[in-house]
Amino acid sequence: MTETLQRVTLVTETFAPEINGVAHTLSQLVNGLRQRGVAIQIIRPRQDASDQDNQNEGVETVTLPGLPIPGYKSLHFGVPFSGRIRQALQRFAPQAIYVATEGPMGWAAIQAARQAGIRIISGFHTNFHQYLSHYSLAALQTVAFRYLRYFHNQTASTLVPTQQQRDELADQGFHNVGVLSRGVDSERFHPRHRREDLRRQWGVDENDLVLLCVGRIAAEKNLDLALEAHRRLLELDSRIKLVLVGDGPELPHIRQHHPEVICCGMKRGQELAEHYASGDIFLFTSKTDTFGNVLTEAMASGLAVVSFDCAGAHEHIVHGETGMLAPLAEDATWLQRLDTLIDSPHLLARIRQQAREYAEGLSWNRIVEDFMQRLQGAQEQELSNGQYQTSAD
Repeated sequence: MTETLQRVTLVTETFAPEINGVAHTLSQLVNGLRQRGVAIQIIRPRQDASDQDNQNEGVETVTLPGLPIPGYKSLHFGVPFSGRIRQALQRFAPQAIYVATEGPMGWAAIQAARQAGIRIISGFHTNFHQYLSHYSLAALQTVAFRYLRYFHNQTASTLVPTQQQRDELADQGFHNVGVLSRGVDSERFHPRHRREDLRRQWGVDENDLVLLCVGRIAAEKNLDLALEAHRRLLELDSRIKLVLVGDGPELPHIRQHHPEVICCGMKRGQELAEHYASGDIFLFTSKTDTFGNVLTEAMASGLAVVSFDCAGAHEHIVHGETGMLAPLAEDATWLQRLDTLIDSPHLLARIRQQAREYAEGLSWNRIVEDFMQRLQGAQEQELSNGQYQTSAD
C-alpha cells in the first residue's frame, strides 16, 4: 500500500515572487499540496541580500547563495553546497523530492537524495538547450541537451507538461517521462476584468482591436514576429494597437525602435488580469516554450490566441474553434491566421467565447492530485538495480 504523502522537498532556482512560468507553476503545486496537509521544504537560491531561511504556514524555506544567470538578471544559479543540502534533507526527512531546475544546485540535490534513499522526481520546465541559439551559443545545443538527458535520467521520472513533449523526449533517450499538465485560475483570469478606461489609455475605442503579448521580453520569445505582424497591420488600419506586458532584456530595444508599441512593463495580480481581459487577440510567437501558461491565462480571459502548433497550444487549442494554429516552421501561415481573425469579426467573437468556455475546465485541482500520486510513487516500481520503471500514462 502506498504511504500517505506528508513531506515533500522542492528544489528550484526560481520561485515566487519571481515572475515566470516555472515559478507560477511551482507556486500552484505548493499551494495545492499545502491545502491537502502536505508539509513542504523549498531549497532555492537567495533572491536578494535580505532573503533568508524561514518557516511559514507549513512551508520551510532553505536559501543558498546564488550566482546571476546571464541574460536573466533577476534569476540565480544556486551554489551547490552539498553539505547544506544533505543537512536540510536529513532534518526534514521528505518522502519525495521534486527537482524543478537543472542547475548545479539541482544536481547536488539529486546526489544527496540518492544517497539518502529518497524518491526523486524531476521536472522539465524549460527548453534551455533551444534558448542557446538565440544568444549566439548554438554550437553548445547538443552538449546542453546531453547534459539535460543525463540529469533527468538520474531521477525516477521526468514530468513534462504535454504529451507532445513526452513523446519527443522519450524518442531521444529520456527514461520514464510522464505528463503533468497545467491548470489555470479561471476566476482570477476572466473577461469581467476588462477595463475600458485602460483601453482608452492605450488609445483605442470600444471597437478597435488590441493585440496582446504577455511574458518575458527576450530573444527566445520570437517577438520580432509580433512586431512584424503589427507593422503590416498598421498599413491597413492605424488604430490597431500592439500591447506588450512584461520585462526582459529586449524591452529597451523595443521601446527605442518601436515607439508605436505600448510597453506596460511587468504586471501582477489584479492589474495583470485587467491587462489580459482588456485585449482582444493574444499573440503567442514562442517556438521554445515547454507549455506557456500565458496561453491558458489568455483563453480564460476571453482572448483569441494565435500560436504555433506546439507546446500548450498543441494540447489545448483546436484550430478554428478555441484559437488559431500555424505549423511550427511557417511564420507566413502564422501571419495569415492573424489576418483571418481580424478579417472575420464573427469568427473572432466565436473563438473568444469558446476559448473561455474551454479554459473554465482547466482546474489546478486535478493537476495537484496527479502530482501527489507521482510523488507518492503510486505509478512507479523501483527496480533492484536502482533504476525505475514507470507505467504508461
